[in-house]
Amino acid sequence: GAAELGRHLGAPVSQNARGHLLGHVCDLGHDVADPTTRLYQTNQRQGFHTDSADVVALLCLRAAASGGRSSLASAATVFNEVLARAPDLAEALFEPVATDHRGEEPPGARPWFEIPVLSYVDDRLTVIYQRRYIESAARFPEAPRLTDRQRAALDMFDAVLDDPSIHLEMDLEPGDVQLVHNHQLLHDRTGFVDDPDPARRRHLLRLWLCPPI
Repeated sequence: GAAELGRHLGAPVSQNARGHLLGHVCDLGHDVADPTTRLYQTNQRQGFHTDSADVVALLCLRAAASGGRSSLASAATVFNEVLARAPDLAEALFEPVATDHRGEEPPGARPWFEIPVLSYVDDRLTVIYQRRYIESAARFPEAPRLTDRQRAALDMFDAVLDDPSIHLEMDLEPGDVQLVHNHQLLHDRTGFVDDPDPARRRHLLRLWLCPPI
């Protein structure tokens, strides 16, 4: 099934503190305002973000009754557009910002970590981003706060991501597979409404993969 397909592309890695290798993406009714909620367990829009793996693989088993569109955006394209629109803010995207582990930190680690949204690795632009998790890191008194300049840069980053000319939208139908390289692409999912019948509700399977070098 999905796991066998994934093994042809890379080694599965854990998606949470419980060591789950295969994730179920569906609405569990969790409160999106709860800072420990993982957004894929709700029916709300996720916002453009990256996952904590080289590649995220999704297999659609059932689509929602309505909504749940998937979107992709290139980090390089977004950065170039920020640079064109607000060159004075672009550099702030390379400054470390506090990001909430959302209760998934390794044993002994702080409940938040610091990392830039954009970095260069071997002369290639890479991205790690989840705005909600950056904002919720403020629940920890010792976590660094965003400066006004950093917040303005993130607002511009989000505005560019939301530009329909920048991102690509698609509907995932049963049987569709989506593979996303997290270091160069951001992905999003719109809010959705499920069928009242639990057997017909939106359900995707997810793998986090580490391809061979």
